[in-house]
Amino acid sequence: MTSESPSAAPAPDVRFWPVDDLPSLQPDPFLDDVLREEPVTRIRLRHGDGHAWLVTRYEDVRFVTSDPRFSREKVVGCPVTTMAPTPVASQTAGLQYIDAPRHTHLRRVVARAFTARGMRRLRPMAERTAHSLLDTMEKAGPPADLMEHLHTPFPIAVVCYFLGAEEGDWVAWADNSRTMLSTAGDSERGRAARADTRGRVADLLRRRREDPREDLASVLAQAAATGEITDDEALSLAMAVYVSGGHAVANNSGSMLYALLTHPDRLDRLRRDPAVVTAAVEELYRYVPHRNGVGIPRIATEDVAVGGHVIPKGDAVYNAYVAANRDPGVYPDPDLLDFDRRGPGHLAFGHGPHFCLASLMARMEAEVMITTLLDRFPKLRLAVPAAEVDFQREGLIRGPSTLPVTW
Repeated sequence: MTSESPSAAPAPDVRFWPVDDLPSLQPDPFLDDVLREEPVTRIRLRHGDGHAWLVTRYEDVRFVTSDPRFSREKVVGCPVTTMAPTPVASQTAGLQYIDAPRHTHLRRVVARAFTARGMRRLRPMAERTAHSLLDTMEKAGPPADLMEHLHTPFPIAVVCYFLGAEEGDWVAWADNSRTMLSTAGDSERGRAARADTRGRVADLLRRRREDPREDLASVLAQAAATGEITDDEALSLAMAVYVSGGHAVANNSGSMLYALLTHPDRLDRLRRDPAVVTAAVEELYRYVPHRNGVGIPRIATEDVAVGGHVIPKGDAVYNAYVAANRDPGVYPDPDLLDFDRRGPGHLAFGHGPHFCLASLMARMEAEVMITTLLDRFPKLRLAVPAAEVDFQREGLIRGPSTLPVTW
């Protein structure tokens, strides 16, 4: 548990964490070890300078991610040990690298689109899109790659519509999305795809300033028109939602289906009782290791006691959400996929001020994909042995690269 005592244990030794590729949905053994042996520890990653603290227990992760003494803003320009040679998210705009009060203000603007009402408006379109994509897959016949036919295009279609594009327009955006998510950011193709997508988003924001509707572009365009945010912030926020909304959902939902297809008893239960799907989605978010390593760190702005250690002012701290989601002190039998599990909510969408705004949309998308698949293909199963399903390599987000199925 988090400790406010002035006394603290000696600083732990610095461990090198290579963050290697792992097969299928295997939890990271490094995280398993430190969660059990040294839940507040220090690490060094492949890139950057020095060391950082790593927090793995559920309560400690919740504490660090919600305490204002740990700053995202202070990370900018700070030489922190990292997994990647360059920051994945832009450090110059958006929500990722800012603190309150500016973060609170921008988040309130974006949150106007991420409402329960907004998700109810979005769901019929999501259901139509899922059926349309599966129509194509069914016509092609088995075996088929679910990543190609459903998990990759579906979230692109939904996030485009949520942003403000017309329902069928996502097809014109899809090639850029695939390029941005599969090509190194400094490649010529990757830069061209990002530039073209930024142009599409900027054009949409201009049109929604004159013709507002119930979508994210309208919310951002109107906020920019009234001076609540700048035009650059509106564009950056829209791009961040678009890119992350497609990439994360594609991989997470693919991993969820792999988990179900490799747990046939759980899959049979969902077929028999579709009312369990909502609970199943929550447990799948807890169970699936959705990322490799860790995300964006925070910097301690003063000495802070955490889990029996004092993290000194100026030190970087990483939070391992995937480890916290398997904390045995919170989730008994954490490696068991249990749709009847009770207890506190998972941390797959983070916690605190930077909790993922798109969580409602991601949950809705997962429910739609699972229910539509089971309704359309009651005999759905893997077309190859589970060990032969290829998963992505050298990526920050984990998920199948292909998911061959038959029915």
